[in-house]
This record gives sequence, C-alpha cells and structure tokens, in this order.
Amino acid sequence: MLTRLRRDVANVTLPTLQLLTVALIAKTAPGKGWGFGIGLLAASSLYGWLRSIRTARVIADTPTSRIASAAQGYVELRGRGRPLDGTPLLSPVNGLPVLWYRVRTERRESDGKWRHVSTDESDASFLLDDGSGACAVDPEGADMMVRRQETCTRGDTRHTQWCLIDRDRIYVLGDFATLGSVAPEFDIGRQTRELLDHWKSDRKALLERFDLDGDGEIDLREWELARSQARREVTKLRDEILSAPEAHVVRKPASKSLFLISDLDPDRLAARYRWWSAYHVAVFFACAAAASWLSGIVGVTR
Repeated sequence: MLTRLRRDVANVTLPTLQLLTVALIAKTAPGKGWGFGIGLLAASSLYGWLRSIRTARVIADTPTSRIASAAQGYVELRGRGRPLDGTPLLSPVNGLPVLWYRVRTERRESDGKWRHVSTDESDASFLLDDGSGACAVDPEGADMMVRRQETCTRGDTRHTQWCLIDRDRIYVLGDFATLGSVAPEFDIGRQTRELLDHWKSDRKALLERFDLDGDGEIDLREWELARSQARREVTKLRDEILSAPEAHVVRKPASKSLFLISDLDPDRLAARYRWWSAYHVAVFFACAAAASWLSGIVGVTR
C-alpha cells in the first residue's frame, strides 16, 4: 500500500469529494441541482488534471543531480538514506531505529469498527548519500510517498506505521542549499562600508575606540585607522566562513514547487501521476456527456 501523506488534496481528497457530489446528485431530481453538481465535478476534474500532469512532468523532466556537484536551488536527488550522528530516531511502535515515521492510531469501538484516534509523524532530518557526497534531508513540509507499512494490533488499539529506514533507496525533489561556504555575492568593500556605518551609529563607542588625541572628533588619520580596522574584521570574518566545513541540505522550496520524498522509483511516481491525470480527464468527459444529456432532458420537458 502506498500513502501520500500531506498536501495531496487533488489526488486523495478530490476524488472523495467528487464521489460525494455524485451521491448528492443521485438523490435529487434532474434540474438546476444537477447542473450545479456537474459543473462542480467538471471544474474539480480540470483542476485535478492540471495538477497531476504538472507534477508528472516535474518528476519526469527534472534531471538527477549528484550531491557533490549539485547546483543551488531546485534539484532531484537519489541515494541511500542514513541516520544523522547522535541519538537515533526510534519508532514509537516497535522501538526500532528509523529515519522517518508516520503512525496512525485507531481504536476499536463497541460496534467492531476502527475509529481514528491520532496521527503522529516525525520531523527529524536524516542523511541522503549518493556516493558522491551526503546531504541532510529536512522532511518538514514534504509530500511523503512511502511503501513500507506495518500494522500492529494490541487489544482494541491498532497502530499503522509507514517508515523509512537505514539504507533505503530514497528519492527527493526539493530545494538544495550548501551551508558554510562563501556566497558569490560576498563583497568585502560593501561589508566594510556597512560595518563603518554601524560604528558611526554609535558615536560614543566610535570615539572611545578611534579618537586617539581625545579632542572629541574623528580626524582624517583616525578615520583611515577605523577603515583599516573594519576591513581587517570583515576579511577575518570571510576567512572564518571559508574555513568552515560545507554542509548540504535539501528542504522545502520557498516557492510552491513540489517537495517530494519517496522510496519509489521516479518512473513509477511519474506514472502514478499520469494515471491520476487520466482519471481526471475521464471524469471531465463524463461530465461533458452528462451535461449534454441533461440539456436534452430539460429541452424535452419545456
């Protein structure tokens, strides 16, 4: 069983709403209510088709990058999952180490039916290693499509867990960033001017530091001394950043671009969305046929 866990309004919630709309239409006599319902179905299927086909294209058209050479920005990565150093993330169901989990808890009622009680999901980061390097994956805000599922029943309580574990093959579409490196736009001259402006905003501190003759003013010689000191401090900061180890992270894009994490092959993911787009196209044409039939019925009864 595959689960899409978050923000899948189009492909999970939308068909449910469409079925409810059809059920409501079936309970009413042909008329304006049917027309409204058919129009709603057609609009929702058109939205679902656009969303599904766009997602399929993003998955199919985004080339796979290597972590060591990936460009900053929106990328596709594939590799093996690994835990971060430190305390491992443990499954709340069986206590085993996992990279990520989602647990749905249900309780059996007196009528024998299972009722949803709660859903718990981890938000801890894990590593993705593709052989060229490793990057941290921050799953916050991601659409998780995960196959591994297990169910544990204890008395009248049932836990269903989806999880990713160590060494799983993982596919990620998201925003890639390298932390700890100097950004190309790092400008020593501009940084120096900004630091001097900051010092000038506190005249008392500026005088205490650079008014060598104590006359209450900063003359040209003293100002040149301040400029030299500011440049040294900015250069030192740049060198500290340069010497810091780089760390890569992939996370939710700032834009509305798809942020997807899965243990499925991307070809299967793209195919899944194409099937959804085909479903929505079928619903749309069914609505068009129903609208044509309804217009004929209304015309006859007039």
